[in-house]
Amino acid sequence: MSELIQALRTPGAAPGTGQVRIGDAVSRVDGRDKVTGQARYSAEYVPEPDHAGLLYGVVISGTIARGRIRVLDPAAALAVPGVVDVIWHENRPKIRSFDIFYKDMTAPGGSPYRPLYDSEVHYSGQPVALVVAESFEAARHAAALVRVDYDVEPHETYLLEHQGRAKKPSRLKAGYTPPPDVKGHPDEVWDKAAVKIEASYYSGVEHHNPLEMFATTVLHGADGHLTIYDKTQSSQNSRWYVSHVFGLSKDKVTVRNPYVGGAFGSGLRPQYQLPLAVMAALKLERSVRVVLTRQQMFTFGHRPETQQRLKLSADADGTLTSIIHEAVAETSRYEDYVEVVVNWSGELYACEHIRLGYKIVDLDHASPMDMRAPGAAHGVHALEVAMDELSYALNMDPLALRLKNYAELDPTHGMPYSTKELRECYLQGAQRFGWERRPLEPGTMREGRELIGWGMATGMWDAMQMFARASAVLHADGSLVISSAASDIGTGTYTAMSIIAAEAMGLPLEKVRFQLGDSTLPVAPIEGGSSHVATVGSAVAGVCEKLQKSVFKLAKDLPGSPLATARLEDVEFADGEVRLRGIPGTSVPLLQVLGGLTAPLEEKYLMLPNMLKQMKYQRATHSAVFVEVRVDPEFGTVRVTRVVSAVAAGRIINAKTARSQIIGGVVWGIGQALHEETHCDHRLGRFMNHNLSEYHVSVNADIHDIDVLFVQEDDRIVSRIGAKGVGEIGQVGVAAAVCNAIYHATGQRVRSTPMTPEKVMRA
Repeated sequence: MSELIQALRTPGAAPGTGQVRIGDAVSRVDGRDKVTGQARYSAEYVPEPDHAGLLYGVVISGTIARGRIRVLDPAAALAVPGVVDVIWHENRPKIRSFDIFYKDMTAPGGSPYRPLYDSEVHYSGQPVALVVAESFEAARHAAALVRVDYDVEPHETYLLEHQGRAKKPSRLKAGYTPPPDVKGHPDEVWDKAAVKIEASYYSGVEHHNPLEMFATTVLHGADGHLTIYDKTQSSQNSRWYVSHVFGLSKDKVTVRNPYVGGAFGSGLRPQYQLPLAVMAALKLERSVRVVLTRQQMFTFGHRPETQQRLKLSADADGTLTSIIHEAVAETSRYEDYVEVVVNWSGELYACEHIRLGYKIVDLDHASPMDMRAPGAAHGVHALEVAMDELSYALNMDPLALRLKNYAELDPTHGMPYSTKELRECYLQGAQRFGWERRPLEPGTMREGRELIGWGMATGMWDAMQMFARASAVLHADGSLVISSAASDIGTGTYTAMSIIAAEAMGLPLEKVRFQLGDSTLPVAPIEGGSSHVATVGSAVAGVCEKLQKSVFKLAKDLPGSPLATARLEDVEFADGEVRLRGIPGTSVPLLQVLGGLTAPLEEKYLMLPNMLKQMKYQRATHSAVFVEVRVDPEFGTVRVTRVVSAVAAGRIINAKTARSQIIGGVVWGIGQALHEETHCDHRLGRFMNHNLSEYHVSVNADIHDIDVLFVQEDDRIVSRIGAKGVGEIGQVGVAAAVCNAIYHATGQRVRSTPMTPEKVMRA
């Protein structure tokens, strides 16, 4: 790898940043490279001198929802100057046939989709061929000339029309927890309850739409080695997939993802441009780049369409007596994609009678996939809107209802929480928002022509930890390099890991460099589920602890060392020194300790979760979201003018990027509430608004004041560094709080998302 690429792969801190501590607000160490355009993404790498010239691949997308390819005629495309090949299922290179070889590390149960494997068409937009040319322009032009004829079969794409054949998942996704057994007698209790509500909630399809399109650049070495730059949330997952599908030894494949321009779950699984680019590189023995168009970003997984039904009952004083939550969601014909949609209703509030149910309907769409806060974005939304509805049935303040039913133990399993500062989130968030000034009756606040409403909701997300390795190299000049095959999908991984290492070793941030995004580095999990800081961060802390022991031993052995009789637990590493805690003048400069080294100090560490300990606790992050909306009753337009999000997520490693993560989640929650939905023409079985002019996301004009506060929490059950994770919790509960605020403004309930103007007026 050239020195330039190496520098881009492992950014360092800006000079002069000095000593940092966990919890400081630190600017991204990779920020300068990003804003100056020096950071390279997957579509920006070019072959070096030992690679052949780069070819460009353009994907041809299928136009039917179900059937078979009868004829594919590439003749006109092959006649275009510069076109090298048209690859399809009849002339592709050899790939394996068994399902097991196509299962990536996060694959759901069933038979994974195999691009260009045979003539079968599973969904509209499925790739049916790849045109490869010397230039992108030639490939794009030629792709329009390929003729494809189909044998069309009947298709089904609308969840609500096919709920009658919903089934329990039979092929479970790894890590999916089925709803627990019935607790108590919820149906009987609900029937006899003094106060009860029943409602259905619908959520349409959403697509991820990160700024960076999915792209793969395969650099084909003279020795046949493939160096692959892929947009992915795990370089090692992509390498796993490529090596298994094509029967390649893993030492023949290196995958890198140093920078990822957003993913939000869409990069958890390898997308189809990866195997297509590898096919072309292997067949033609050339370097190949394949970049999907914005329209093709709508031709793989999405947040599934979901229908939910909730029944809640309570005593007259607001004590919950029963919770019944059932959901039906879509999956594909070939995989059972599942989410934890209903389980949250058995975890958030104290209740003795609970029944939860989850079913899926297989449709002629691509398999859905995880999208920021999968399951919770829908499930907690429905629960929190239902709780708001119950509060009005009780004539009770919505926050008071939640405090009345606050769970001190996990309601389903009776376990204690590792930490739970949700009550403090409620109190601090309400105080910051001014909730005590909220009138109970809806429709009583107005300014000019706009109705004003205040709503709130609870958020909850799992606090997960996987396993990971990290390595460390400490040089004589005090520079430290930490390595792990982690990913940074925009969350600030480079910076957070650098902060952890800098604090542990008492180094200024500019002396620390964290290497990630390379499949040859020590193993790391896929970045997802808000688990990266708790997992990789703990591995970084562990390897630094081993370094501390080595450095301390050297410091003790120095002639005349003031630490000669000290124990490791008596010293601290800070400000470039190894020193006795609380005793001024008893220190040794780190550079003096390292000055005699003839070789760098190197350590490795394997971080394994303490499952025996963790399994005894319910582990989660929590939030309380307070929202103000202004509604124009004549046009049905809704403005979210103020949000307060109070979050308890363990120790916050970097206050600046953590706040940014919560703000991003709130923005996405506003999009879920008011804007985002992909519409399918069910006659064609095709998503129609597959562009950013018609698929509406929140823009600057939609976003106003967002106030984030972190409640103090330190969770050493979840991770050795006390951190949990903030990637998902920022979104959970936001859409529900918006819905509840709309009701408070108008007295009209909207039970489907997005809550677009015609729904607000119709309600």
